[in-house]
Parts: sequence; structure tokens; C-alpha cells
Amino acid sequence: MRIHILKSKIHRAAVTGASLDYEGSLTIAEDLIELAGLHVHERILCSNLANGARWETYVIAGPRGSGAIEMNGAVAHLGKIGDRLTIMAFSEIEDHQAPLWHPRVIVCGENNRVINERGI
Repeated sequence: MRIHILKSKIHRAAVTGASLDYEGSLTIAEDLIELAGLHVHERILCSNLANGARWETYVIAGPRGSGAIEMNGAVAHLGKIGDRLTIMAFSEIEDHQAPLWHPRVIVCGENNRVINERGI
């Protein structure tokens, strides 16, 4: 049997921008994408720690080293600059692999600089 399991997570990423007029997605700085093991256009689940809102979207790359985390399109209504997000991606694996599975997790601090990482 195959199960869905956490593959990657960016925890406590601060929203740096929002654009209602953009067609959708979440902009993430390219270096954070790579550290978390995400891919451009990959489906993600986001949750806003400030208000509990949750939504699915996809990743687009922002400038490397910028710390960019930008809510685009309709989801810009679900948060504001400074809100902290948890950004998650999932994978499908065989259930017998689960006990040995370790997701990639990065935790962001001030200016979305990585303060902790594991599973990398």
C-alpha cells in the first residue's frame, strides 16, 4: 500500500508581500525552495499561523537570497505581511518505508533566514 507523507516543510516563513492581481501561487525565494527540497510548480499546502487559514497552491521562484514569501492571487486575502506560514509538500511512498522516512524541514527566523534544518 502507498501512503502520502510529509516530504518538505518550511516552518515560520514570514509573508513579505502580497499581490491580489497576480494569477495565483506562492512566491518563495529560490534558495529556500532548494533547501526545502521543493520544485517550481510543485503543489503545496500552506497554513497561516496568525489566523488558521489553509490553502493549496503551487511554488514559483523568487530572487535567491531575498527571503521572499509572497501570497499571490485570491490567497492574498488570507494573510498579511508579517504573518508566519507553514509551507508543506507531500510525497507518496510505500507504507513499509514510513518508519525510516525523514522529511526535509527548514525553520525560518528573522528576514526568513534559516535558523534550523533537518532531514537535509
